[in-house]
Amino acid sequence: MAHRILIPTPLRPFAGKQEFVEVEGRTVGDALQGLVGQYSDLRRHLYNDDGRLRSFVNIYVNDEDIRHLDREQTQLSPATRSASSRRSPEAPAPPSTRLNSRARKCSDTADI
Repeated sequence: MAHRILIPTPLRPFAGKQEFVEVEGRTVGDALQGLVGQYSDLRRHLYNDDGRLRSFVNIYVNDEDIRHLDREQTQLSPATRSASSRRSPEAPAPPSTRLNSRARKCSDTADI
């Protein structure tokens, strides 16, 4: 199932300058692997040399920090899918996966 990931402004140059990226996956980890599979330059910004998410990368699913859920094993339900082209203009967009990345030299938080 496809999920929409919001890319924070500082990382957009590494994701084709896109605000949102659609990826497939059943878990957050699957979705992140799909993301770095499409945009390999993002890998060094999201993961350390050991392959773990960097400590300053925060990931939210439906406004919940995955650190309080099952981390990268957090399941992505159909409710987190991106909007289909058949969605009515009046219908609210479904929730998306949002990554926050705080650069080490910057105190601002940016959405991915």
